[in-house]
Amino acid sequence: MSQTEATESLAQAIERTGSPVEFLRNQNWPSITFPITPEFTNWRDEQRAWRTTVALMDQSHHMTQLFLGGADLLPLLASISPNTFATFRPGIAKQLISVNQDGYLIGDGILFYHSEGHEGLVLVGHHILIDWVRFTVEKAQAAGRDVHHRLDPNSNMRSGPPTLYRYELQGPEADRVMEKVFGGPVPEVKFFHIAEVEIAGRTVKALRHGMAGQPGFEFYGPWEDHEAVHAALVEAGQEFGLRLVGAKAYSSSPLESGWVPTPFPAIFGDDFAEYRQWLPAARAGSIGGSLYSEKVEDYYATPYDFGLGRSVRFDHDFHGREALEGHAENQTRRKVTLLWNADDVAGVVRSQVEEGTPAKYLDFPKARYGFYQMDEVLREDRQVGISTDAGYVAFPQLYMSLATVDASIADGEEVEVVWGEDPVSRKPQVDQGHRQVRIRATVAPAPYQQYARTRYRANG
Repeated sequence: MSQTEATESLAQAIERTGSPVEFLRNQNWPSITFPITPEFTNWRDEQRAWRTTVALMDQSHHMTQLFLGGADLLPLLASISPNTFATFRPGIAKQLISVNQDGYLIGDGILFYHSEGHEGLVLVGHHILIDWVRFTVEKAQAAGRDVHHRLDPNSNMRSGPPTLYRYELQGPEADRVMEKVFGGPVPEVKFFHIAEVEIAGRTVKALRHGMAGQPGFEFYGPWEDHEAVHAALVEAGQEFGLRLVGAKAYSSSPLESGWVPTPFPAIFGDDFAEYRQWLPAARAGSIGGSLYSEKVEDYYATPYDFGLGRSVRFDHDFHGREALEGHAENQTRRKVTLLWNADDVAGVVRSQVEEGTPAKYLDFPKARYGFYQMDEVLREDRQVGISTDAGYVAFPQLYMSLATVDASIADGEEVEVVWGEDPVSRKPQVDQGHRQVRIRATVAPAPYQQYARTRYRANG
């Protein structure tokens, strides 16, 4: 990458390459290594732990955090988000989303409301939505509104430790571990509510939710307490089979929970022209996968396409409301899990050790070759959806992906995922000598974790 390319804006990069798709298909988005052990034991047993015993995941390093405050903050956020803020108050978190003027998704993140203080709210997630919120806050500041922010990048983009540690405790034995940590019953905390607890003599905030589709908490607090809190959780979990989860296993957890981590951001319309001039091209990500269209709009999705419609409320005015109301009345796609055919997966792997041009390499436990992994989903040679994150889950031994497909396609039906690029992009992450193949896949609900539990109970 030249010095000019390293400093150019997204608008300049699109002008240089001719189109958003051309730029994003070929942009180098290297694999990111965080200061987390890839495997503490092996990623298969670490995956199984959140299903069978209890798993402890370190989330301190891979997410971006935006600390927010100011008297005008909530009205400002409401103006760019379909989320309701009517009952939002300290002690609650919500999955914040934003859309463009045509009602297509920009991204999502978790907004924690701690207090009315200077940095009383923090938005946590990938930088896609956070950058848009940052831009909006800075514009409002320049206009004299009482809003402010502080960016705490992830550990790949920041020198020094994060502001907060974050530990996720998940699995069927999680409550028993917490009973031992707390010396008594687990606090009754509603889903996505924040409690204040004590661990190892430190005050800790606890968000009740289930990252991998299992019950548990996300514990967080000031970085200087991270070692003491982590040690207490590990010690309490030993008798219950606690496993530390490394970066490899953790990367696959969204496959079961049904969360699409990086939806393609709909930021290429006229309403985002100023934003593209502000946004560094290096933060725009890259497209990987078989979906290839010169129309960038073909990569867009509505909140309903990815199961985020539950966050939408038409109780206030916001950017894109009218168009989103139209999508709400005409929901053409839905989020599903695709269970890949074992023989076809084996065929892709086998092609790597046979003569001839192999299929694109299929990695384990996660197969991702762009920041936005986007593969065509076909039925009888007609595109019926987009497959996103793909990977292997050791329990129940399935290769799967999260996808959005036409609403008319029912659970249990078979589709095909097109694996491999044609034409092959210039990203160094993609092997240049490969051929496209089709992988059969069975449509199942998302999140798959809840569906799997129901199946296992039904089968005894």
